[in-house]
Amino acid sequence: MTDRPIEDYAVIGDTCTTALVARDGSIDWLCWPCHDSPAVFLRLLDAEKGGACDILLDSLRETRRRYRPGTTILETTFVTATGRLTLTDVMPLHPLDAVPDEGPDGLPHGRILRLAACETGTVTGRFRVRPTFDYARDGAVLVPEAGGTVLCRRLSAPEGVRVAASVPLTITGDRVEAAFALRAGEGATLVLAHREDDDGAVDQAEASLSATERYWEEWSGRCTYDGPHRDAVLRSALVLKLLTHAPSGGIIAAATTSLPEAVPGTRNFDYRYVWMRDASFTVTAFVNLGYLREAAEFLRFLRNADHSRGRDLKLMYGITGCVPEEEILDHLRGWRGVAPVRIGNAASGQHQYDIYGEFLVALHAFLDAVDYDPPVKVNDHLAEVLGHLTDHVIRCRHAPDHGIWELRDETRQILHTKGMLWVALDRAVQIAQAIDVASPERVAEWRRIAAEIRAEYHEKGWNSQVGAYTQAYGSDDLDAAILRTVLFGAFDARSPRVAATLEAVSAGLGDGDLIYRYRNADGFEHPEATFAACAFWRVGCLALAGRTQEAEPLFARLLARGNDLGLFAEEIDAGTGEQRGNVPQGFTHMAIINHAVRLDRARRHGQARTDEPCPWAAGA
Repeated sequence: MTDRPIEDYAVIGDTCTTALVARDGSIDWLCWPCHDSPAVFLRLLDAEKGGACDILLDSLRETRRRYRPGTTILETTFVTATGRLTLTDVMPLHPLDAVPDEGPDGLPHGRILRLAACETGTVTGRFRVRPTFDYARDGAVLVPEAGGTVLCRRLSAPEGVRVAASVPLTITGDRVEAAFALRAGEGATLVLAHREDDDGAVDQAEASLSATERYWEEWSGRCTYDGPHRDAVLRSALVLKLLTHAPSGGIIAAATTSLPEAVPGTRNFDYRYVWMRDASFTVTAFVNLGYLREAAEFLRFLRNADHSRGRDLKLMYGITGCVPEEEILDHLRGWRGVAPVRIGNAASGQHQYDIYGEFLVALHAFLDAVDYDPPVKVNDHLAEVLGHLTDHVIRCRHAPDHGIWELRDETRQILHTKGMLWVALDRAVQIAQAIDVASPERVAEWRRIAAEIRAEYHEKGWNSQVGAYTQAYGSDDLDAAILRTVLFGAFDARSPRVAATLEAVSAGLGDGDLIYRYRNADGFEHPEATFAACAFWRVGCLALAGRTQEAEPLFARLLARGNDLGLFAEEIDAGTGEQRGNVPQGFTHMAIINHAVRLDRARRHGQARTDEPCPWAAGA
């Protein structure tokens, strides 16, 4: 089968990169060695030209799959006419003897292990490996090596994938194959190795699998959430951990590029970069679950990526450098033929001023979680960073921008941005009250300007004809992003105007439980699907308004929209229920975590006021 549904995919990874594994065991997406490296397998975006590593079994009848509890280790069970086989897929990540204060907390091996074990009867089949380097723009030479391995070497660059197996390998055209005939209790192992010095030895595969399982179980064991949705929350946390880049501390938005947000349409973008907004969301989610080290690691990433200490904060960053210019790969047909396939991202040059609020929310949540006693490297330049960010807010408070949705037409006075500018100054004041990082005069100025900004957007953002707060000053367009500003306290969740806005958004942008971001023209020809995170924001607004009896069943229904493994892409087609957009999407999984925590604490402690500085109300 080709052009599989997006929800057919599972994700594995090693905190350097990820791979997507289809329901039938085919690895259809892999960028090595990093998340944003050129793809080696990309059947996901072109069923014919894109390479893959698949498994073919004789007389296959059914499949089922699961993750080993508390891990990212994927098990797919195949039932054939003659027996049953379980395939275990893992990217090795071993525990360290001592975890350093900064840097990776595990040892990735740059490998994929595929362990097939026959459980009953007999099973015959074969693995197939077909790399297509540099997004299928470069050829491969398959070179047999001493010891039975095969090196798949890129034609025009010193890059390759070494293939090894516990059964003999053969070369058939542009593929490496490993055939097996197994009886109950027997197994076959395939190893894909990216590092040049890795000989591909398979004899340590089981030990490596056990070490990786131990790493993930220990990591999952530190999750502090123990509410009724623990499985969904922990799976989302594991997804966010996979979207980190441990060597740098960066957090990417999603694992893929160019999975379409609309069918038909051209809303296909590359999300394998570090968006300030998305990464900050993820930081709050980590803090809410007790993963303070992951939050601190993102601050390390920013410290190294932004040497200006906030003076020149960017909308997005590459994992190890600048975001490349947007480029269309017109030799690829795209998922289900929905082109274009893009790499790079043109939005990196946009003006999006809400990012100052996003970052200060994350910084405040982290500082609050460590009782305002941060590591020395965070504290050293905190006053300077805070000063630069608040200066940005004050300078751009009256300027139009492209906003959270990265609208590619004109800039506007977007209400969500204005709300987040107030949030930025509010959190700066809270930080300064706890740590001596600004003079009383400076803090008083932040308070005064924050009050002015808040008064302005309350007045200019309300549209009496629509009966709601709208997308921009003077606009009639509804925008689900307004719900986020409520979650951060920029609006009172219990006010009549917010209640009216929630009803207007539900009626005008809703489709059952799902919510569209907006419906106004945005420069693209076809409308997109519903935005998954927006539906979870509605849960949060209901909870903050004291309507938990509505919020809790809505949250449960939304969780059921994930695939069989609890994974979410960016969007959901309201008509078919199919997932749309890049996958797995950190934005969605962050929302799952934060709203599960919000509901749980509301249930335990009663409803907190939106102006109370409590960490559980800080996440979106």
